[in-house]
Amino acid sequence: MAKQRRRPVRRRDRKGGPSAGRRKPCPYCRDKVDQVDYKDVSALRRFISDRGKIRSRRITGACRRHQNQVARAVKRARELALLPYVAEGGSEREGRGGRSDRDR
Repeated sequence: MAKQRRRPVRRRDRKGGPSAGRRKPCPYCRDKVDQVDYKDVSALRRFISDRGKIRSRRITGACRRHQNQVARAVKRARELALLPYVAEGGSEREGRGGRSDRDR
């Protein structure tokens, strides 16, 4: 019988860690909401970051069905100017990747 080698445990294969345990329940499934409403701006603000980006399912805890509905609702609310496309305030020059004064 040949000697078996133990494979090193990779980082992603480990059990436990800070995110171990159950996923948080979908806020819409918990409240038994069938459709996400694009006019409910206060609820949709929880699903966008301070920069205006739509947060992922991993962060929001929404199920796949409701996350797709949230994304569609956020896009509709942006089109109707209920939600901003980008963060408010701030200067263009402060951000990364912008051109400096000496380039001009």
